[in-house]
Amino acid sequence: MPHIFLLVGAPAVGKSTTAHALAAHFQKSIHIPVDDIRDMVVSGLLLPGPVWSEGLTEQVMLARAGVTKMALNYSKAGFVVVIDDFWDTNSHLQEYDNLILEANFHKILLLPSQQAAEERNIKRAGSGDGNPYIADGIRMVYEQLRNDFPNGERTGWMIVDTTDKTVDETVAHILAQIEKEK
Repeated sequence: MPHIFLLVGAPAVGKSTTAHALAAHFQKSIHIPVDDIRDMVVSGLLLPGPVWSEGLTEQVMLARAGVTKMALNYSKAGFVVVIDDFWDTNSHLQEYDNLILEANFHKILLLPSQQAAEERNIKRAGSGDGNPYIADGIRMVYEQLRNDFPNGERTGWMIVDTTDKTVDETVAHILAQIEKEK
């Protein structure tokens, strides 16, 4: 069975860039960004914030359920699947539990320093203080991660500090860790 990777983290940590680069490493692969699935909502899209409404929770659950089905279908067709999503302290990503049953499922948290994520937000924006919504998201998610990953660890998760790694170095690190697991 091909690998299924779930890459998560705070905003501006390089989830999409890393996921795309990781998928490109394989001959037959697909990168599924959950944000892109959520952006398919034409009217009524709700965005994450400090307080989650029932509507937002439902939209996130629907997107993740659809992504899970896509991942399983592509995996059965021989594709390596790389999903990128944000860390969600509300559900701890339990929506992906069906993927845990797959032999080659890997949960990866990209965790550069909070300062690195904030600097990436500013660089991405091109000027000023960066995107304020993303800046708030970075602060909120890092606070959640300190509680959800005490001592920078959590059973079943590969935690990758990307503070001083390029995208290629991050992908190489992930692949090396996967090889060690064999």
